[in-house]
Amino acid sequence: MRLLTIGAFARATGLSAKALRIYDDCGLLPPAAVDPHSGYRYYAPEQRDRARLIAGLRRAGMPLAEIRTVCGLPPVAAAEALDAWWRQVSADTAARGRAVALLVDRLSERGTTMSETTFRYATRCETGTIRASNEDTAYASAALLAVADGVRGPAGSTASAAAVEALRPLEQGDGSRGDLLAALADAVARADRAVRAHATDADQPATTLTALVRRGSRLALVHVGDSRAYLLRGGELSRLTRDHTYVQTLVDQGRLTPAEAGAHPQRALLARALGAGAEVEADLALRTALPGDRYLLCSDGLSAVVEPGALHAALAEADDPENAVGRLVELAYAAGAPDNIACVVADVAA
Repeated sequence: MRLLTIGAFARATGLSAKALRIYDDCGLLPPAAVDPHSGYRYYAPEQRDRARLIAGLRRAGMPLAEIRTVCGLPPVAAAEALDAWWRQVSADTAARGRAVALLVDRLSERGTTMSETTFRYATRCETGTIRASNEDTAYASAALLAVADGVRGPAGSTASAAAVEALRPLEQGDGSRGDLLAALADAVARADRAVRAHATDADQPATTLTALVRRGSRLALVHVGDSRAYLLRGGELSRLTRDHTYVQTLVDQGRLTPAEAGAHPQRALLARALGAGAEVEADLALRTALPGDRYLLCSDGLSAVVEPGALHAALAEADDPENAVGRLVELAYAAGAPDNIACVVADVAA
């Protein structure tokens, strides 16, 4: 058997000699032979696959102790272990993100003179040029903004309406602001039950849900699915939600670029939705409402066909929410409007 020097093996695997020495020291990738006089390491060609696997897991951020476990498993079991690890990392990252967002908002409040705020809003919910029915729901009030996009046939419209209706009790503003996220989490659970209550043997409807609940100067955001929330603040447009879709999962895994995801034939396949799966998994976040902010909530009938730059321009140039939603719907129709279009635009006013 012809062995490779550590330098040749490093070039063949894309690793550095330093990394190979580290993997040897921790028992992950011992060399096939070591020169007893010089201590020089030699590797067998068949060790290249293991080296590349270890390097890939390290690039993904997996600790060495867990890499040792994964590398000791058969390929199928190793793939399952890697998938379980990534799902846990994703859940932990989402939890840390919510904690950071909460801290950022609290610190922002300390540096800003806060006042009570309200919404000035407008909504549109239009049927696309191809669809025979409209399963979207758009709703706005002084305390609640919501968009839901029902799926799986005509029952989808019932599902989206039921999801939004389950949030309506939050408009009353009962409880302290500190309880807002807990109250929203309870409302999402109610929404999930309401959607499931419309299931039949022949049909299991589901729906996305993206909503903002206002209590004083505090906003609580809930998000499930691929409807979206955007914020225009100080002339800059930022997206507040992450799509819960199959293709977004591929993007997160590095298997697709964002551009490829936008053209993927399964780009609308949801990974999370109310009424689907064993239990609802919603993203929750707490924000501070600042006068002058403009929020957009929309279904993918708008965001999937109108480029971010055009969304930005429509929101920034409109004098009021009514003009903004009118312009956004025009843009969706100009792009062909292959799906239904639901959107809510709301300005935060003191």
